[in-house]
Amino acid sequence: MKNTAVILIGFQNDYFSEEGILTDVVKESLEELDVLNNTMRMLKSLPENVKVISTPIIFSDDYSELIDPVGILEVIKNVKAFKKGSEGAETIDELKDMGDRITHIPGKHGLNAFTGTGLMDFLVENKIDTIVLAGCVCSICIDSTGRSAFDQGLDVIMLSDCITGRTMFEQKFYCDEIFPLYSKVINSKEFITSPDEV
Repeated sequence: MKNTAVILIGFQNDYFSEEGILTDVVKESLEELDVLNNTMRMLKSLPENVKVISTPIIFSDDYSELIDPVGILEVIKNVKAFKKGSEGAETIDELKDMGDRITHIPGKHGLNAFTGTGLMDFLVENKIDTIVLAGCVCSICIDSTGRSAFDQGLDVIMLSDCITGRTMFEQKFYCDEIFPLYSKVINSKEFITSPDEV
């Protein structure tokens, strides 16, 4: 797992809390795949030399970062999700409990975790050539970030049981048909038990 970093996307209360504004969007796959428990088990099994990065999406009170948003970003603005200072925008407690084991890279205001953030600079500085993605949502932020990473010359691994979809059909379709076009798709147990193959 040398030169590998795990990137966590969307592990915030608005997706993962019972009271989260967007919890219903991912609830089906979140529960059926046991995404949170799989992710935490995987994180706790990682060797210390593997970097763990969180790229939270957080907006100001007036959502001024979003100019004429469409699609999911328009929905986020309308329902006031991921607003700075709100409980929903907070990182979930399970990740907070890991303290400085996780590097938080702010600045994400869209679908791609590389846009507007220092993510690529951090990866280059730490000589990372492989990223492993987990989080929300397969068809949006996960796919956008994965494709961008691939375009920038990084090897990409998708953890199928640590990634949510809006439905199980969508989640399975992306893991079976879309992600394999530019990444390696494995589950968290395979990732943990076969480090030499990563």
